[in-house]
Order: sequence, then structure tokens, then C-alpha cells
Amino acid sequence: MTLPITDPTATEKTTFADLGVAPPIVAALADKGIEHPFPIQEMAIPIALGGADMIGQARTGTGKTLAFGIPILQRIVLPGTKEADEFETLGTPQALVMTPTRELAMQVADDLAAAAARGRARITTIYGGVGYDDQLKALAEGVDVVVGTPGRLLDLVHRRDLDLSHVSIAVLDEADEMLDLGFLPDVEALLDRAPTNRQTLMFSATMPAVIMSLARSRLNQPVHIRAESQNAQMTVPQTTQFVYQAHDLDKPEIIAKVLQADGMHKMMVFTRTKRAAQRLCDDLRDRGFDAAGLHGDLNQAQREKTMKRFRENKITVLVCTDVAARGIDVDDVTHVVNYEVPDSPEQYVHRIGRTGRAGHEGIAVTLVDWQDVTRWKVINKALDLDFHDPVETYSTSEHLFTDLDIPAGTKGRLPGARSRDEVERRHRAERAADKDKDRDGTRGHRGRGDGKHGDGKKHRGEKKDGEKKARDKDRKDRPRRKRRRTRNGHPVDRESTE
Repeated sequence: MTLPITDPTATEKTTFADLGVAPPIVAALADKGIEHPFPIQEMAIPIALGGADMIGQARTGTGKTLAFGIPILQRIVLPGTKEADEFETLGTPQALVMTPTRELAMQVADDLAAAAARGRARITTIYGGVGYDDQLKALAEGVDVVVGTPGRLLDLVHRRDLDLSHVSIAVLDEADEMLDLGFLPDVEALLDRAPTNRQTLMFSATMPAVIMSLARSRLNQPVHIRAESQNAQMTVPQTTQFVYQAHDLDKPEIIAKVLQADGMHKMMVFTRTKRAAQRLCDDLRDRGFDAAGLHGDLNQAQREKTMKRFRENKITVLVCTDVAARGIDVDDVTHVVNYEVPDSPEQYVHRIGRTGRAGHEGIAVTLVDWQDVTRWKVINKALDLDFHDPVETYSTSEHLFTDLDIPAGTKGRLPGARSRDEVERRHRAERAADKDKDRDGTRGHRGRGDGKHGDGKKHRGEKKDGEKKARDKDRKDRPRRKRRRTRNGHPVDRESTE
């Protein structure tokens, strides 16, 4: 069944206590300034608390985490309670939350921890890219809720370090993104390890056919809820969208000016490739902006450090690829820029969903190159937007300044930033230093004539200088033998042939 949309004004009157949420969780949320539920929370929490399977569909950034997080915290058995004395498997995971990315797993765990601040729920995050020791230690000490990515979760299950046989609630968060990343086989394998009588909750911004097929096969008569009407746009209303047709060489200048717009606090820029992300990041740094890259070439520690700096306002602009930025939840991102047109409407929704979150307002700018106009028209039609013909725009266009509240006379380079000549001199000096390193032997490569590696060591088969000289001297002193001529295999006297 599909429940109808709730009255938007009802969220102003309804509290979490009205939905049947336990007082400790209500108090913990109040400590964080969260008192009234969003529509998806108001619809989902009573159903989930009743124990029914559910499919929750709502646009990204509308509060889906607490929609399943509150029922999890309220339904599990916690240490120190009366039920814990009779609960024989206390310490093994009772709830499993699967997310498509590491960043989203950490964000969900943080939100659950905030809601459980006045309780004793033990929440552990499991994801790849880091060592096993801390995760294995946490599992050995006992956990109640496990939040993680499918790959590492399944790995620990195969190692028999993670026991899912007592999971009573399983959650699939951002199920459509799991489909995009190819995680569905791992998700199905994990669900097969959990009891068949478990409660399963699935949340997603979009519901492609494959996701619906998974729901039919793994959920038991689920209730399908939508937090908006059927004909509502997939994008968040609080996000103001702009679409410009721009030249690729002019895009960094446009972004640099948008970074100085009135009301700009934080910006995320999405690129299609890792190389493009790093190139744009370096360009913005040279222009004087606090920029950082987030892409697949960074290890997990570097990604966590970058995200921490971004949340602490030490970084103004984050240039990232789609895979690295999936699931990032930062409330105060005011601007999102699509450096290139996304590959699909769903990707566009997820990108611009990084702003306008949790009721905040945001701005999304998409820069369409000439060869990408057709791709954009497909996205525009699929999402029923009003940008069929993007306006041709340059960094000097007047409408760019007026649309995005950019002060008149703004330049694409901050005062005090290095000039283009200084940047070019620095790049030339770096290239010259690299050549000097090659010449001095600090970095080895093929074609060296000295038979040495970059660290100054000789090749494995190279002889010592003394042995080589002795061998050459012995060769010179050795008497030379005359060559014997043969004909048809028989020796021929040299004199007889003359």
C-alpha cells in the first residue's frame, strides 16, 4: 500500500513524542535542537515502530536517517535494562544498516549516536579502506547496531567475525546508489545471513525497477510511503537551480566568481574524473581560495581529514567526484556546481542534493558545455525542469552577476593571490627540479647508462669494477686463435685456396 502525503503544516505541530518516540530519545534530539519531525519521519516512524516492513521514498536531504534510526534505537534491547537480563545474545548485532559509501556510514553512525546520547546503545561503523583491528576489537567487545558498507561487512561475515544471525532490523539506506555502485549482490548475500523473520526497511530517493524487484524478494508485504505527491519534482524545493551554457576554458573563472557571491558559505564542485577534480582544485588554490580535492586517489585517512576540515570551515570549496562524494551530509553547503553535465537524472538529483538539506536553502549551478547540450536536455525532460535551452554564459556575462548575487567588479582571483606569471614560474621550477632529480640519480627510469637504480644501487647482475678490469686484462693476454675455413664441413687449407 502507498500512504498519501501529509499536510506540510502538520510538521509545525507534531513532535517526536506525539509519534510514540521514547522520552530519552526525544530528550537527546531536543539537546541537538531537533523537536519537530520532517514529513518522511512523521510517516515512517509510527510504521517502523509497529514492526512492519517498509519502503520509504523521499528526496535526498529530507531527514531519512532519523526515520529509520529512531525505530532502531527504540526497538533494540540495551544493556542495563530489564529485558537485557533475559536476552541471551546481548552483544551480538541486533540492527544492521547498510550504506553505499564510507562517508555516509560515518554520517549515519554519528546521527544515531546523537539520538542515543541518553541511552546505552553501542554503535559500530564498519567500512573498507582502513585496518581491521579497531573494527574487530569493537565487535569482540559487543555491539548493538552495526552501520557499514556491504563490501567490508560481507568480508567480516566470511571471516566469521560478524554474526548476523540475531539481527532483528535491517536497513538499506540510499538503495538506488547501491545499485549504481554494483553492491546489490553483496546486499542480497548479507540479507540472506540475517533471520527471515527480521524487519526490513528500505529508503531511497528514487525507485528504479531493480530496487523494486529487490524489495519484492526480500521484504514481507512492505508499506510504501512517499513524503511528496506523485507528480512532485525529485529535486528539493529549497534549492534554486541555474543552468548555463559555458565554455570549458571559462568554467574555472566562473566558479571563482561564484565563490565570492553574497551568501556563499561553502561550495561543492562535482567533476566527472579524478584528474579534472585535482586540476580544478589546483587552479582554485592558485587563485587564492581554500580548496581541497576529494576523489578516489585519496586513501581513507586523507578523505576523513579533508571532510573534517570542510566541516570545520577550514576549506571553502570541495572539488570532488561522484563516487567519493556520495552520502556526504553537511548542512551548511550553500552552493553546488556541476562542472560537467551528470550522466543521468538520478546523478543530478544526488549531486544537487548536497545543498538545501534539512530545510536550509541552497543554490545549484550546472555548467553545460556545447557538446553536452543533448545530454542536459535528456535530464531536463526526465526531471521536468524548466531549462530546456541553457543560456549562453561567460564569466563576464551580466546575468551571471545578477542571478547569483555576485558583486559588480568581482575578479576571478583573490587579492594577494599569486599572479599567473608566478604560478607559471613555480610550475617551471617544479618541472626543472624533477629533471634535475632524474639527472642526479634520485629517481630512476629506463634508459640510464650507469646501470643503477634511482637509489644509487647497482643492478643485480652488475659486477664490481675490480672484477671487470681483471676480466678485460685476461681477455687481452689470451692468445688469439686462427679461424679455420671449412667447405662442406671439411677444413680447407688457406694456402691451397690461394
